[in-house]
Amino acid sequence: MAVKSAELSVSESIQEEKEILSNLSGCPNNIIQCFGDEITVADDGSMVYNLLLEYASGGSLADRINKFGPKGLPESEVRCFTRSILEGLNYIHESDYVHRDLKPENILLVHKSGRGITAEFTAKICDFGLSKSVKKCQKNELEEPYWRGTPMFLSPEAAMDGLQDTRSDIWSLGCIVLEMLTGKAAWNVREGPNYEANILKKLQRRNQLPKIPGYLSHNAKGFLNCCLERNVSHRLSAKTLLTHPFVDGLNNDDEEEEEIEYMHGWSFISKETDYANQIQEQSYQYSQIPSQNWPQYPYLHVI
Repeated sequence: MAVKSAELSVSESIQEEKEILSNLSGCPNNIIQCFGDEITVADDGSMVYNLLLEYASGGSLADRINKFGPKGLPESEVRCFTRSILEGLNYIHESDYVHRDLKPENILLVHKSGRGITAEFTAKICDFGLSKSVKKCQKNELEEPYWRGTPMFLSPEAAMDGLQDTRSDIWSLGCIVLEMLTGKAAWNVREGPNYEANILKKLQRRNQLPKIPGYLSHNAKGFLNCCLERNVSHRLSAKTLLTHPFVDGLNNDDEEEEEIEYMHGWSFISKETDYANQIQEQSYQYSQIPSQNWPQYPYLHVI
């Protein structure tokens, strides 16, 4: 079991996270499980709030990406992880929440039984410290029009206008999938004092997009293009992306080990019936995100 702890007097964000996890408990295969909370007394007499969480023996997705280095993960493995993340995102969004900080560090790999090259672990979304309900995001829109999250995985509309909603999570997913496939971050920006500012500049340039290598499979490139769409009204929902050939047909109980097959003479868009109308009919609402006075991250340990 993993325990996320903070001094009781400054534990409001963790307590809010506990409430969110409780509301999302119906998706245990794709979202990290919460086993409750407790208050303990530290050696110095201070009261400590503890959030009891599922232990991920495989570490984070970031750890696995670093392990494979610049060659990236096998595409068959990326497909399965992406499917699992998408199923979790779909549940989060249908429950009227926005994650707001989706990144490899916030995807945990939990051991499971099974066969196949990816059957050892399943990917689960974690860390809902910045998550908000859609209603709360709408309330913050006029009060504090700022984004929150991690710049490398931030969407263009968040960087330019402070707008974040469920579609912003989809952009973040695209950045994650690109990093899994290539072993490299979506934006080629050098570390330094202006690191985050340089990323935001790229996001604010209306014609700037992360580079998708030509050597990736047809389906992989198509999936990435659907996620990394600057026009937010054309960016697909998690529910629709679950039907994309890159992940369609996969599930947590029966992973496929074969390489991605190229689509024969037709694209994902042509596969969808009346697809253009489907996109136009999707209705979304923007949410603006506060970014000032970020809370300190709580301490996480394993017992």
